[in-house]
Amino acid sequence: MTVVRRVAERVSGAREAARRATLLPFLVRVGVFLTVLVGFTVAFPVDIWFGDALPALLVTALLPALGPHRFWPTFAALVTVAGWLHGTFDQGERIALWRLLLLAVLLYLGHNLCALAALLPYDAVVDPALVVRWLARSAGVLLAAGVVGVLLLTVAGVGGDRGMLPVTIGGLSVAVVVAALLGWLLRRR
Repeated sequence: MTVVRRVAERVSGAREAARRATLLPFLVRVGVFLTVLVGFTVAFPVDIWFGDALPALLVTALLPALGPHRFWPTFAALVTVAGWLHGTFDQGERIALWRLLLLAVLLYLGHNLCALAALLPYDAVVDPALVVRWLARSAGVLLAAGVVGVLLLTVAGVGGDRGMLPVTIGGLSVAVVVAALLGWLLRRR
């Protein structure tokens, strides 16, 4: 009887949240869903989309929008990466740089929108300027990452005989510096 009561309470709570929901938090959650779904479209091979996996992918894209402060955004990102790995290594698709960069952008944007959605309650009255500033900051990060990426690719001479080793070393160096900076900032608090 307690399980039925808990389920009834959750359904009642979901109905109350839907009744009190406001437009901007809802639109942010729609943005989460669409970003994750487009990420799945870029990551997974085409034959997956026309197979039996479509309902599971739609539900997996919906979960981060419904629970952005839980495990679901991480789960959706892992599914996206697994789809790209499946398409690249199991299906033998070529590694296209544009596809990989677009996937990285979508993963970052999905993560960032989930962070915003987790901060906004369903019934929050939000100034649209807040969302615009949040998205502008995200665009700035993506632009800076794109500039650094192009510089690293130029230094590496992609397409030449030098390969991708300088890009790999540069990317790992940036990751180490960012991790060290974040650790320093956490200890500083």
